[in-house]
Formats: sequence, C-alpha cells, structure tokens
Amino acid sequence: MQTRTEITTADGVRLHVSISGPQDAQVTVVLAHGWCLDRRTWQHQITALTGMGRKAPRVIAYDTRGHGRSGPTRLREATLARLGDDMAEVIRRCAPTGPVVLAGHSMGGMTIMEYAHRHPGEFAARVSGLLLVSTTAEGHTHTRYGLPDSLAGVLRAGEMLGAGLLARSGAWRPHRAVLPALRPALRWLLFGDDCAEEAMMLTIHSVGRAPLRSIGGFRESIGAQLRLDTLAELGGMPATVLVGDRDRLTPPACAESIAGALAGAELTVLPGAGHMLPLERPAEVSEALVAIVRRAARNVRRTRRTMTRARHCSRAA
Repeated sequence: MQTRTEITTADGVRLHVSISGPQDAQVTVVLAHGWCLDRRTWQHQITALTGMGRKAPRVIAYDTRGHGRSGPTRLREATLARLGDDMAEVIRRCAPTGPVVLAGHSMGGMTIMEYAHRHPGEFAARVSGLLLVSTTAEGHTHTRYGLPDSLAGVLRAGEMLGAGLLARSGAWRPHRAVLPALRPALRWLLFGDDCAEEAMMLTIHSVGRAPLRSIGGFRESIGAQLRLDTLAELGGMPATVLVGDRDRLTPPACAESIAGALAGAELTVLPGAGHMLPLERPAEVSEALVAIVRRAARNVRRTRRTMTRARHCSRAA
C-alpha cells in the first residue's frame, strides 16, 4: 500500500512524498526524478520493488521542489546544491535509520552526487547502493543533442538564453497548452528508437506540471556541475550506471566517465534507447535496481552476523 505525505524543508518549501513497502524492511530505496519530470517517472520500478514479497524494501519517491505536486522554488534556490540538501532532509525525515539505496534519473542522479558532496558523513553512514540512470557528473560537457559540434553549440547558446528568460517568468505554466505541438521535438530529444504512448503521455503531463521558473531556473546549475572527484571518493558499494546509446542529453560518454570514477560500478549501455530509461526500458531499469537492493540487503545481513559473532566473542573472553 502506498501512502502520501508532505515535508517542509528548512527554507519553507513543501515536498510531496509517496512511501510504500514494509516499515520494517531491511533496506529503504529513495528515488529521485529528472528535470521537468516528477516521481511518476519511477512507477514501473516502484511496482517491481513492492513485488519482491518478504524481501521488498521500503520505497520513498518524492517530487523535487518546483516539480510535480511539490511547492514552487524561489529562483535563487533552483540549484543542484539545494536539491542535495533537500535529499538529505527527505532521508532524515522519512528514513531516519537503516541502510539506503539511492536511485536517480538525469537531474536526480546529479542530486545524489550533490548529496554525497555536501553531506559526505551522512552519505557514507547511510548509503549502501547506487543506481545512476541517464545522468552526468560533468554538466553539459558531453551534451551534443545528437548534432554536430557546431550546431550543438548554437543550440546550447539558444537554450541557455531561453532558460534565463523562462527562469524569470514565475511559477506559472502557460506552456502546457502548446505541449501537443512540441510532442515531435520531445519525442526526438528524449526517446530512442521506440516510445510507448503511455511513456510519451506521462512525460508530456510531467513537463506540463513544471512551472516556467523550474524549467529555466535549474538549467545553469545543471550545466555547471562537476562531481567526478566526489564519485571517486565513494566506491565500496553496489553501484550500476545505465545509459541508452541514443541518449541525446546525457550520452554514453557521461555514463562512461561516471563508471570510471566510481570504483566497482557496473556500466550498461542499452542499444536503441534514449534518455527516458525508467519509462522507455522499465524492465531493464527495474532489474538493475532490484539487483542492487538484493546485494545491499545481503551486505546488511553479513554485517549483522559479523557484529553478532564479535559480541559473542567479546562476552566469551
């Protein structure tokens, strides 16, 4: 059964959170969605996780500030740094104890990296597994939109200019009326060879929910983030990196650099897939996430057995 709740961040923004799975689960999974999307991006993975029976984890999915059902963000707080702090607050409030597996799609993956950078002690103590999907640790370094470099540079300049204008347009959503006309562009930009109608409609509805301030406001921070050094300091936990070979926003080069920096990470490139892997290739993403949860749970049980043996030996001595 899924329950919904709200938490209020330190700076007063209301975050909408959904929670499912057993309260006494060994592992909690926290799901972070992408830019201009919402927690529904993870609907197939939530179903897969809650279907694990007695081994099902607790699952927390939340709408990022300025997205979905969460409250709007002020422009100066539309940054990845703030999103990293928000993730820390969600974990403290909704999963205060026990090991956590983090899964992030696109901007959600960047949020995880920012959480690790800004709260390294908490991250090390709590996080037992990572799934990074269609994301980057190098801003727009590798983003070419599937175009030649010269055209990609022109498009990026226009995008940045447009983002600045949108960022100052407030928390309203007039673009939802024109989204049907933008469907071919969204289809080309976000999906690969195949695109189910359900996935396309959910993406359009999610973008339609995002205020102009969110669409434009986060762009500068997303383009500037550099966190390979942060990833290099992690390691030692189950971690998988997924990317589609038709991804025009975070192409395989992004995933390759992440996997190269994150010790022990497994890299999978999905042929024919684009940027929206949780919706576009739900089975593959769910399989990877379930595998990480199982590995994290085994590590928890192994650690508990070791601690129990150590206590018995101490008493015997």
